[in-house]
Amino acid sequence: PWLRSFFFFFEKLNLTHGAVSRQIAKLEDWLGLKVFERGARGVTLTNEGNRLHLRTTEAFALISVDSDRWVEPRGTAVVRLASIPSVSGLWLMPRMATLENDPTRLRIVLDVVNRQADLADEGIDLSVRCGRGRIPGRVSVQLFEEHLFPIASPDLAREIGGGDPARLLKFPLINDSDASGWRAWFAAQDVDYRPRPQDRRFEDYLLVLDAAAPGFGIALARPPLPADQLRSGLIVAVDER
Repeated sequence: PWLRSFFFFFEKLNLTHGAVSRQIAKLEDWLGLKVFERGARGVTLTNEGNRLHLRTTEAFALISVDSDRWVEPRGTAVVRLASIPSVSGLWLMPRMATLENDPTRLRIVLDVVNRQADLADEGIDLSVRCGRGRIPGRVSVQLFEEHLFPIASPDLAREIGGGDPARLLKFPLINDSDASGWRAWFAAQDVDYRPRPQDRRFEDYLLVLDAAAPGFGIALARPPLPADQLRSGLIVAVDER
């Protein structure tokens, strides 16, 4: 509801309509894009505004949970859980409240790292990793199974159209850390793929989704991580429109 009207801001910040409108105008001017669509029924987010909302929400959530590592919780069982930023922001955070409200009353301290944490040396109790699950000396439980498929912005997906999987090579491909995902996907389609100068590479999957949404190239969906972006329509499956 707050996305459709500025009245929420008036009450929470004790600001006038004019003051809020000026701040919104400054934000849009600074970003160089339109964040809100203003209509007779109120205000809604543009596609760019929705992307900004998703990313800032994830960022503030990660800041909140990562700051917990400096404060030792008291009076409850503490579990230190390590994960990479994309899994933390896109999969763990929406489930944190449910996990902490479990009858066991666990307190989860999330360590967000862009690498595989060393459980023994860093005092980590649990770690969410991508792999086959066979880690010597560790007990593994499968949380979900990935099924890769190409995704793009709605406009780019329309431009790509249907047809042979090799048609995707006419467009820039977005890689997550390395090209292993695309190589595996194309290999399953009997198509040879090697990274090219026009392809893009990012160290974190959150940036992959951010690059795919405005049409910078084709990315691979790694469900359930891009569920919100697919649900909102910021990105779509290339072959399932």
